[in-house]
Amino acid sequence: MARVLALSPVDVEAKAKAKPRPPNPIDESQTHAYRVSPLFEGAEERFVNKTQLKKFKTLLTEKRDEIVKKAKQTLEEDMALDANDLPDEMDLASSEYLQSFTFRLRGREKAFLDKINKALGKIDDGSFGVCEECGEEISIKRLEARPETTLCIRCKEDQERMEKDYS
Repeated sequence: MARVLALSPVDVEAKAKAKPRPPNPIDESQTHAYRVSPLFEGAEERFVNKTQLKKFKTLLTEKRDEIVKKAKQTLEEDMALDANDLPDEMDLASSEYLQSFTFRLRGREKAFLDKINKALGKIDDGSFGVCEECGEEISIKRLEARPETTLCIRCKEDQERMEKDYS
């Protein structure tokens, strides 16, 4: 399922100047990881087999559970900061800094948790392992490294290049 985005004239010009992508051939030694079937109009093709899907689902569920556990621990232990427990201003400042840092980490983990939940939803609806940008398969190696990813390596590189150019 490809997303349709409104492009500004600058984006259209940048895409026109971009080099065309070479075809992405499937390595014949890796075909055991893919269901080889003819493409039918309107039919969805799954690129990851059931065993791999189960492995990714377990991995993502474990990551999600670990993040939730850390968040609960933070709420129980790190939320309270009592000035009476800290004898001087330096201790209080240090504790406030550590608390702020912990909350920032938990904020980032919340965004990561959203990505994990999205990936688990994709496993359930059968679209896991398909790039949201171009609709091509995401390589198994990339999924093993970042199972919550939504973009193939080429689209991710393009996205990072665009971010670098416009930042």
